[in-house]
Amino acid sequence: MYVIHNPTAGRRNTRKLWAVLDCLIAHGISVKIMETRYGGHASTLAREAVAAGARIIVAAGGDGTIAETVSGMVGSSARLGIIPLGTANVLAHEYGIPFHVKELAATLTSPHNTPLWPGVMRTQHQEKLFVQMVGAGFDAHVVHAINLRLKRAVGRNAYVIQTLTELPRYPFPDLTVSVDGSTYTAASAIISKGRLYGGPYTLDPTARPDKPGFSITLFRNGGIFSALRAGMALPQSRMSRLPGVISLKGSHISISQPNDVPIQADGDAAGYTAVTIQDAAQPVQLATPAKNPFIASNLFT
Repeated sequence: MYVIHNPTAGRRNTRKLWAVLDCLIAHGISVKIMETRYGGHASTLAREAVAAGARIIVAAGGDGTIAETVSGMVGSSARLGIIPLGTANVLAHEYGIPFHVKELAATLTSPHNTPLWPGVMRTQHQEKLFVQMVGAGFDAHVVHAINLRLKRAVGRNAYVIQTLTELPRYPFPDLTVSVDGSTYTAASAIISKGRLYGGPYTLDPTARPDKPGFSITLFRNGGIFSALRAGMALPQSRMSRLPGVISLKGSHISISQPNDVPIQADGDAAGYTAVTIQDAAQPVQLATPAKNPFIASNLFT
């Protein structure tokens, strides 16, 4: 078992990592730890693990670390494991990955898999794989502006503080969004693989991260009041039902205008528009508990 660890996750989360690894080692599992040193390093380490014949590669970190790890695994037969150590851990909530140490160790050694089908975003300057979502507009502006020291100190509350700081000065430009050839105008857009956003909060209960395609949520109304209303609706999982919010399905998405609007992918800054988004060529297999969350939830029957 190869474990790719992002050491910037903090001391508390590092203790959790070692507790999981101690449990695995105590049950005879051979573990090799690979620590990331810079942005994008997890992808390189994952490719090295694949070349070494890894059967399971574990991403120990947040959603950004998971996305980088998956980027180095796509096309291989290696399974993906997750030890959630990030701020929001959206993907872990999405797939019902346990957070208790012993249950997490059991999941990593379980034979049960669920597909995870990533997306790929392309800008003029980069191509980036993502596992959960891409945002353009105000939420991405907040991600770009976030104080990392504050984030390490107070976790998700840093986004609330940064949101209130940025609201009075963000201009809310209109975005031109194309979904499978149809064009829309919106103040912000979220292109999601999964059901959840910002942690355990439901954005689109019909999304299927184990299959190709995307859920697209467009916020037609900009301005301080609309952003505050969306923020208050998020903890109640009501954001997609607000006035002026449109929910779509699609496979090929582009945001072409205006240029230089911030983009975030899986909670990390990911450049600026223009951007195109489509599915990765194939999924990876994620080690999950025995119960498939997308079937057992009865949301998709």
